[in-house]
Formats: sequence, C-alpha cells, structure tokens
Amino acid sequence: MVMMDMINSVLNWVVPPASLVMLAFSWPTLTFINTCEWLYYSFYAENMLNKVVVITGASSGIGEQIAYEYAKKRANLVLVARRDHRLHGISENARRLGAPNVLIMAADVVKEDECRRFINETIGFYGRIDHLVNTASLGHTFYFEEANDPSVFPILMDINFWGNVYPTYVALPYLKQSRGRIVVNAAVENWLPLPRMSIYSAAKAALVNFYETLRLEVNGEVGVTIATHGWIGAEMTRGKFMLEEGAEMQWKEEREVQAEGSPVEEFAKMIVSAAVRGDAHLKYPSWYDVFLLYRVYAPSILTWTFHFLMSQQGMRTTSFIGTGRSRLEAPSTPKRVTVRAPQTLQTSPRIQLIE
Repeated sequence: MVMMDMINSVLNWVVPPASLVMLAFSWPTLTFINTCEWLYYSFYAENMLNKVVVITGASSGIGEQIAYEYAKKRANLVLVARRDHRLHGISENARRLGAPNVLIMAADVVKEDECRRFINETIGFYGRIDHLVNTASLGHTFYFEEANDPSVFPILMDINFWGNVYPTYVALPYLKQSRGRIVVNAAVENWLPLPRMSIYSAAKAALVNFYETLRLEVNGEVGVTIATHGWIGAEMTRGKFMLEEGAEMQWKEEREVQAEGSPVEEFAKMIVSAAVRGDAHLKYPSWYDVFLLYRVYAPSILTWTFHFLMSQQGMRTTSFIGTGRSRLEAPSTPKRVTVRAPQTLQTSPRIQLIE
C-alpha cells in the first residue's frame, strides 16, 4: 500500500506535464492524420438514397433543419414530435427538397411504449432503420436554489436523457441489422460548467457518457456520432425556454422553438455531413475544446472566470429570452421561485410544456 501511494505520488507529478509536452509535439502529426481521414471519408461518404432516417424532436429547431438536410440527400424520413401539427408543413418541405417518403408520428420520447410504437411502425412501413437522430432536448436558465419544487428536475432529466435512451433502446436491434448509425444532439455543457444550467449540464453529461459506453459495447456494429454544440441561435437568440411570472413558470421545449438562421442551419448541415462520413464526434464551434484543457489541468481558472463574469452583472436577472418580453432585474439576493400550475388547473403537472 505504501509503495503504491509513492508510485501514484510520482505519477501525479510526472504524467500531466509529460502528456502535455507529448501532445504539443504530436499535434501537427495528429492534425495531418485527422485531415487525411476527413478527406477520405468525405469522398467515400455513405449514400443516403432511399435510406431510412428517424428524427425525434423534428417539429422545429435543429431537428427540423436536420430533416431538410437528409431530404436533400433523398433519404426516407420519419419525423417524430410530441405534437404533429407542425410536422405536416415540415414533411411537405422535406418532400420538395427531395425526400421520397416522409412519415410523421406524434409520440412522447420519454415513454418507452410510445418509442416502441413509432419504431415498430417505421419497420412495418419501410422494413428497416439506417439512422436514428435524437434531437429532443429541454434547457433551463434558472439558478438551482431558486427552484424550490424538485418535481421539475425529473422532467429535465427525462427529456434530456431518457428521451434519447428509450428510442435508442428500441431501435438498436434494427440498427444492428442495417449496420446503421445513431446521431446524438449533445451540448458543451456536458463538461463545461455554466451557471444556471445545473440540471441540464448533468443530463447532458449522463447522455454523452451513455453513448460513449454504448459505442464500445456495440463494437462497430452500429456507429455513434455525438454532436456537441456551444451557444447557437436555437438556444440564445430564440431561447431554450423561460417564462417566469410571479409564482408561475412556464417552459418551452428547445425542440419546439422556432429557430432559423445561419447558426442552426449550419450546425444541422454539419451534423448530417458528419453522420454520413461516419465521424465519431462533431464539435461546433471547435474552439470550445481549448476549455477542456483548462477544465482538466487548471479548473480554478474557469471558476475564477465565471465568478468574474457573474460579478460584472451586479444583479441576477429573470430571463425572458425567447418570449418576446424584456428582462426583469432582480436583487442579487436569491429569490425563491415556486413552480406550480396556474390556479385554473386542478391537476398537478408542476410544469406546463407549451409549443
């Protein structure tokens, strides 16, 4: 035991700096190899003609734009969302862009039986599944201590984690048959700590670790592409959700937010291109990676930076981003927020999902 402690003490001092030096010297070679691989797989990218792609959270935002990108590659589509009223227009747009067939299905991806239903219906109609694209997501912008109703926490975890796991669980046998691919919509918050995103960050961290483990378990029979994005138009300019008014808090799903414009469209295009190339990871924008070095080797710098940025704000604010309303300033003293349904409702969902 004493010997092992001594060995670990020596390695703690030697391995980190030695690894950084090795990485610095090998960086040009690794960049060259990655570029060659990118060119090779771009040239021999998967032909999506008449392939079958299932997209969850397809009613707007990133999911909608991904549907259009697959349609341009003439893939058959299955569009899934909790409400199908917007899917009719999206399906028509996809057909005009080149999709031979488009199915639309209303389903809640946090319910395993509904996931089984839309996967079975897809197999019944097309006979196969080639790509499963999970884009369902729900964000938040509140301080953890301000939400005194913990019933909201499982809902965030359900949509951001189980809403990806359940469709994957049901579709995995069919993806193995076609040697298909799973595409995951993750976020940089899975490893980069950002204030007011505690539950969201935890869910995304669980999501990424789940798919990294699954990648090893399937051992190449099914590909996994994890797309990690920073702040893009769907989140910050239109808002993940947030309407906070007195004791009432209403939520708006990220997958249902209207989001158009270059950042979202560009990210969707990059996701589909990465999927058909067979890439394991996609980062947008890629410069966020530099913070990972700070997270591992100098976490205090990130902490100091966030503390400094938060201190410059001077006071907390209630976010109305994405609702068309102005921001309300609040005292720096934390405000307790009761999350409950409006009084006109007799049932108890503590949060109301609005589309």
